[in-house]
Amino acid sequence: MTAYKTYLIDLDGTIYHGQKRLPSGKRFIERLKESNAHYLFVTNNSTLTTADVAKNLSENHDIPTTADQVYTSALATADYLKSHAEPNQKRVFMVGEAGLGEALTSRGFELVNDEQADFVVAGLDRQFTYEKLTTATLAIQNGAQFIATNRDTNLPNERGMLPGAGSLIAAIETATATHPVVIAKPELPIMTGALALANVAPSEALMVGDNYNTDILAGINAHIDTLLVYSGVSTPEEIAKVSTKPTYTVTTLDEWKI
Repeated sequence: MTAYKTYLIDLDGTIYHGQKRLPSGKRFIERLKESNAHYLFVTNNSTLTTADVAKNLSENHDIPTTADQVYTSALATADYLKSHAEPNQKRVFMVGEAGLGEALTSRGFELVNDEQADFVVAGLDRQFTYEKLTTATLAIQNGAQFIATNRDTNLPNERGMLPGAGSLIAAIETATATHPVVIAKPELPIMTGALALANVAPSEALMVGDNYNTDILAGINAHIDTLLVYSGVSTPEEIAKVSTKPTYTVTTLDEWKI
């Protein structure tokens, strides 16, 4: 196996299952620490701040983590905007929650609540309303660029598979007949941002995750080696049918030799 400078690691289904601890995930991180390997948690979640994600790992899963070890789709979105926006483009109408808002303002963008925004940025928003849909629609019709944090269609919950950010983004797409730039896995921008934050080349990183259609395709799209663990979404039967395989597969992260 190749020695990698940085591990880019998914969270839910890979390191834990919702609020349920995944012992192999904790042991995997402990082995990385013992070997002084650099790692970065890369998540499609746009609702939480990096500090919130780190707190959840530290307190609920006994995996001590700091905010600078986390890269969310919210932060990736803000980084993408900062690198692509013109100097005078600072106004953002946001469909989203605290994590996205903090990321955008930390990169110098102004959150506005009108139809003259430079960008409409949409992620999961559990307070989504018809008025927000209306403002987003009119802003895009007025020329705002449409950016989506991620297209995750559903979120697993004790109640079932709840609507994800993708369901809200689809509503805006339908109303505007406009396709957004999508930031998160399996798209390229979040991986570009993660590599830049880790200061490594694609050949020096390994993407680790449980979902072929997000985590693994994200690595493949970015020319990063991939490690699929069968602890969450994807199954060996599904992977047998795909044309482009993960670089490595394991049943549990305990099998991976650092």
